[in-house]
Amino acid sequence: MGILIRLVITAVSLWIATLVIDGIQLTADTAASKAGTLLAVAVIFGLINAILRPIIKTIGCGFYVLTLGLVAILVNGLLLLLTSWIAGKLELGFHVDGVIAAILGALLVGVVSWVLNMLVPDGDD
Repeated sequence: MGILIRLVITAVSLWIATLVIDGIQLTADTAASKAGTLLAVAVIFGLINAILRPIIKTIGCGFYVLTLGLVAILVNGLLLLLTSWIAGKLELGFHVDGVIAAILGALLVGVVSWVLNMLVPDGDD
C-alpha cells in the first residue's frame, strides 16, 4: 500500500511540475488519459531513481563531496530528462524541454513529494 501511495504522490508532483514549469508538457486529451500518463511516468521515474541513483552516487561520490551535494541537483534533473526520453519512446504524452526545465522540474518534484510525504502517514506510526 505504501508503494501505491508514493506512486500517487510522485504522479501529483509531476502534474504540479507540468502546471508550474513552462518546459514540462503533459499532452493528453482527457483527464483519465492525463492521470494514466502521469502514473506511468511516475513508475518510470521511480524505477530510474531506484536503479540508477545508487550507482551514480557510488561512482560520483567524490563529486558529491567536492560540491557539497550540489551535483545532486544536476543529477536529479538529468534523471528527469531520462524519464522524459523513455516516456517519449513509449509514446506517453510527457516531455521535458532541456536541462534547465529538467533541473527546475526535479527540484519542484522533490519539494512537492517531500511535503506530500510529510502530510501522508506511512503506517509506521
